[in-house]
Amino acid sequence: MSSQSTERICFVTNDTPEANIAAQRFRDRYGQCDAEAADVVVALGGDGLMLQTLHKAMRIGIPVYGMNFGSVGFMMNPFSEDELLERLNSVQRTRIYPLSMTATDITGVTKTALALNEVSLFRATYQAAKLQIVVDGETRLEELICDGALLSTPAGSTAYNLSAHGPILPIEAELLALTPISPFRPRRWRGAILSNRAVVKFITREASKRPVSAVADNVEFTNVLEVTVREDRTRGVTLLFDPGTSLEERVLSEQFRF
Repeated sequence: MSSQSTERICFVTNDTPEANIAAQRFRDRYGQCDAEAADVVVALGGDGLMLQTLHKAMRIGIPVYGMNFGSVGFMMNPFSEDELLERLNSVQRTRIYPLSMTATDITGVTKTALALNEVSLFRATYQAAKLQIVVDGETRLEELICDGALLSTPAGSTAYNLSAHGPILPIEAELLALTPISPFRPRRWRGAILSNRAVVKFITREASKRPVSAVADNVEFTNVLEVTVREDRTRGVTLLFDPGTSLEERVLSEQFRF
């Protein structure tokens, strides 16, 4: 890539016919390598595929370059069959870090998961959730009556967080966005911007009567009693973008869209 030559490529797709055809053409031209032995993963699909691929790539320490075969493609580059190696060798890199979620359910079982976009809590029935929010050991909100709440990374701040009217965070900012989902009480609370060093705990009130699920990207735990979330800087993954179209630029541009 910008500092080294790329020769070994692992191509993955969202399994649509168009993406599969394009991937086969790439494989015929450049070969196919297992992800564990590759220099880069090229993902042909949409943002859903990209998120899945990033989680896998994070475990083996390999960068990911996406080509859009989805609907939005916020994290993807434009598709082209031409000059793939040249594009890969001139990319801009963006390093992002996950949130670590530890969730304890009403039976006392504790589970963990990572989220590159956000950790979300959702009501699981027709009744609103009641959440206590604790930041760095201090209760900041005694009771939030809501459909849920989420804690977002800068990379995820333009995703569900933005749809829930949360703030867009610059990609390099050492910040997290704490955003309520359809808050009922306190009605005017719109969330908070926290340091990325903050440890946020959500405590479910009336957990048996008002069950809540916790979701880290696409991993869901049900009937949670407590959920603790913090950024994990010991892990991370690198996204690759064509020059002038970096994730930093995309996040900035998103703030000027109408």
